Amino acid sequence: MTNSIMVIFPYRHNQTWVFDDERMGLVQEPFVSGVPEMIEVLIQEIPNVDEGFKLLFSASPFPGYQAELTWCREEYGGNWYAWNQNSLEGWLCPALFKYFNQPPEKIYCKAESLY
Repeated sequence: MTNSIMVIFPYRHNQTWVFDDERMGLVQEPFVSGVPEMIEVLIQEIPNVDEGFKLLFSASPFPGYQAELTWCREEYGGNWYAWNQNSLEGWLCPALFKYFNQPPEKIYCKAESLY
């Protein structure tokens, strides 16, 4: 069984949350359509967050996760997820398929400081 917790390192670029993942061929991949609002909730307690942060995510719960996102629907090749606890919804673009073969029913995530 492979490790089911993945990590990316989002940062702000031109007032937009983006991330790079060289392994997946992604450079300045933006978060859009409701996901930036989810990120703002996740990072509230992280100092110097504009320099970036660590985002752990998995299709399975893990100790200390902050958010449970639930799949809602497919649209424009991406997928909408709801963070019911905070009444937020966000669209994850087709880059999701670089990490998962199919859209997981749930995505669990946690934001941490880089330091």
